[in-house]
Amino acid sequence: MVDLTKKPFNLNDEQLRWVEETLASMTYDEKVGQLFINLTLRRDPAYITALCEKYHIGGVRWQGGSLEEVYEQNRLFQDKSKVPVLIAANCESGGNGAVGEGTFVATGAACGASRTLETVRDMARVGAREAAAIGCNWTFAPVCDVLSNWRNTIVNTRAFGDDPDEVAARSLAYMEEMQKGGIACAAKHFPGDGSEELDQHLVMGCNNLTCEEWDASFGKVYKELIDAGLDTVMVGHICQPAYQRHFTPGLRDDEIMPATMSKELLQDLLRDQLGFNGLIVTDASHMEGLNQAAPRSEVIPGVIAAGCDMVLFFNDPDEDIAYMKAGLADGRISPERFSDALHRILGLKAKLGLDKLSFPGKEGLSVVGCAEHHALAAKAADESITLVKDTQHVLPVNPAEKKRVMLYYLQSAPVSLLDGTDPAKAIVVDELEKAGFEVTVAKDHYEMEMEGPSKFNRFRMMGKSTIEQYKKDYDLVLLVVAMKGYAQCNDVRLSYSAGHSYEIPWYVSEVPTIAVSLNYTNHLIDIPMMKTFINAYAPTREYIHALVEKLTGKSAFKGSYNELVWCGRWDTRR
Repeated sequence: MVDLTKKPFNLNDEQLRWVEETLASMTYDEKVGQLFINLTLRRDPAYITALCEKYHIGGVRWQGGSLEEVYEQNRLFQDKSKVPVLIAANCESGGNGAVGEGTFVATGAACGASRTLETVRDMARVGAREAAAIGCNWTFAPVCDVLSNWRNTIVNTRAFGDDPDEVAARSLAYMEEMQKGGIACAAKHFPGDGSEELDQHLVMGCNNLTCEEWDASFGKVYKELIDAGLDTVMVGHICQPAYQRHFTPGLRDDEIMPATMSKELLQDLLRDQLGFNGLIVTDASHMEGLNQAAPRSEVIPGVIAAGCDMVLFFNDPDEDIAYMKAGLADGRISPERFSDALHRILGLKAKLGLDKLSFPGKEGLSVVGCAEHHALAAKAADESITLVKDTQHVLPVNPAEKKRVMLYYLQSAPVSLLDGTDPAKAIVVDELEKAGFEVTVAKDHYEMEMEGPSKFNRFRMMGKSTIEQYKKDYDLVLLVVAMKGYAQCNDVRLSYSAGHSYEIPWYVSEVPTIAVSLNYTNHLIDIPMMKTFINAYAPTREYIHALVEKLTGKSAFKGSYNELVWCGRWDTRR
């Protein structure tokens, strides 16, 4: 049986009594419901009441909603639950991971580029304050993956870097600030993303390191976090064949499972070898990386039987609960495994003070998106934005000398043309004009289609002026890349909005050109001809303002890069 007096729970006698008395008071249905975390997309009282009173969920995560709506939603969840729920947020970059009005401070990549741990501490502190204000008590972070494959775009911007020591230091700093704010952390994505390039939304990931390599990278990070009192671990739908075969010699290829279904990785490695006593939660259970392993009727009880304590998200509540009950009835989930999971769930709730729940007052919402937090975001931008190269020595740019700028803005294709263009494009133009530049903005194919769908728009995208006229018209070209995305392709590369587009850098040898990424750090693989390249990490006002300040020499570039930016090629360095 799990020992809740040991870390990370460290419960006292009163808290232990609450756990045992609460368990004793629960019906079988209430206990089964505790194993599930609901993805909430609706906020009406009837729906929330049904989730709490019919399904007895143990936790909740949501998407969308205004600050007031999310606050009332979370208050209602606690009001309607017999046992208080764990309320989770994805505060990987600050308070924006809790609610839309929250403050984006810094991605993991920006924190890694910053030369000071204060950037990650500021990011975590802001995230904790803003999440707690709306009733959150759990964050699905830090992202403590070690990024070693430049092709990986799943955690490219979310991981702290490629050095296990630095990843561990930043993960620990993040955890310390969150725990000070009363928020439990779920380190992810065990056994580790970043060494390959697959998206677990689409396919099972595979961490192919040897046992020794894993120990020196991911193992080092997790061990330091666990020893420091890590509350929970989020397990990815990622296999680790070396360790799975280490603990089960002779394991066949067709027996290799994602970590969420692997006793070797959950029990032998995470629990026994690394000494983790806290709660284990799956990554989202709708991901194909999990559901390819077996029918859902086997997956749902299978993750608990393997060693997970909670399942993230229903497909259908009635169906998934029935699958779980079937696994309990036929012995796939032993009574001991069920008891341990329940004890860890309630143990975490007791540690977080949910045994004496006091929901935060509405007056605390004023902290969300406050001026102090946006000042910390500006500080993070200043500390992290990185000049990767400037072999043409064009920086800094004086607007009085190179005033006329042609801007090409490469955005991901909108899901719908009704979404409009990326709002960061207008911020880039605004900040350049405030700095004294005259900006000509190139339309992309999506914008042409928004103005009026036509089969001829693709041909309009091919047209450009004569070379000599272009050189007379513009003093500088700025190519801004804002690609993003998950759950659609396994890695995201630079993409022009139309074939043979005038966005393609034909101009790089004609007019001084600067390329900037507002997201991924690996775009030099697709534009190695760029002589000046900057990683700016985020499409927010603070980051774009800081970028322009650095372009014009009003602020120095302070961020650092690692070797992954060169994508393993020689031509990206020129």
